[in-house]
Amino acid sequence: MTAHQQSAPDTPAYLALRKRLASRNRGLRDKTTSLSEAIATIRDGDHVAIGGNTFSRTPFAAVWEIVRQKKKHLTVSRSITSTEGDFLLAGDCVDKYMTSWFSQGIVWGLSRVMRDYVENGKVTYEEWSHMSLGMMYRAAAMGIPFMPTRVMMGSTMPDALVTKLETMSCPYTGDPLLLLPALYPNVALIHVQRADKFGNAQYDGLPFMDADIAMAADRVILTTEKIIDNDEIRQAPDHTKIPFMAVDAVVEVPYGAAPHECAGCYDPFYKRMDDYADFTRRNGLAGALDYMREHIFEPRDWNAFLAKIGVEARG
Repeated sequence: MTAHQQSAPDTPAYLALRKRLASRNRGLRDKTTSLSEAIATIRDGDHVAIGGNTFSRTPFAAVWEIVRQKKKHLTVSRSITSTEGDFLLAGDCVDKYMTSWFSQGIVWGLSRVMRDYVENGKVTYEEWSHMSLGMMYRAAAMGIPFMPTRVMMGSTMPDALVTKLETMSCPYTGDPLLLLPALYPNVALIHVQRADKFGNAQYDGLPFMDADIAMAADRVILTTEKIIDNDEIRQAPDHTKIPFMAVDAVVEVPYGAAPHECAGCYDPFYKRMDDYADFTRRNGLAGALDYMREHIFEPRDWNAFLAKIGVEARG
């Protein structure tokens, strides 16, 4: 183990995991709540997993509210981090960030905010491969302590991680395998196109890692473009990707991924994203802080934020 490496995060034993699952209220009940009330349940120091990918189906309204509520000492994980990561870092919400890429999007280059925080040692930053994070969520969703894989083998990525990874020889073939620890978030933030009041969630477009994240997390906060009747859910049960028993809060937030995209509902707001990228390219972290003051802390609510970026809220 190198000097900077630490043991993998605590992985619950099987019986402890069963006990934790059994203690959850999995009943069919109305879980609708407000955005502020849902985010208020996140505790300082929680591990928060963010669904979607890059600027697709990002639970942006939920992240926006986390920053407004000034949550502290979070561990945040997401496969590919976009603008929401800038705000979580600049909002002083995060102690540790686990991701596989940190950029508003490829065409805009690496995040200036991330570089400031990492280069100046202001956050613990772990860069995993895309697949490795997915396998860690999946292991937790399956209730197993680790996932044997070949991802990242042959590269220097495992050596650069703060987390020390173990290896083993396959008992059947003798081949070397890398063991990825199960990743159990305290809270998952997921945005979908539609859900019912019980938390049955349906989403369109690329699935990303959302179903595994939901099943891995202790609590799931679901934001949705629209709350629909349970009868509609039952008409197409095969479209339900996240079941009600995994969800703890349902919040109807039209344009809840803006300025990112939500497949079938709206495209990315590229002009706003270009403006932000240009602003931070010229001004770095100070530019992000100025942007946050105007777009996160000054608006009275999410609809006021949408109005500021030129979106007319529905409903």
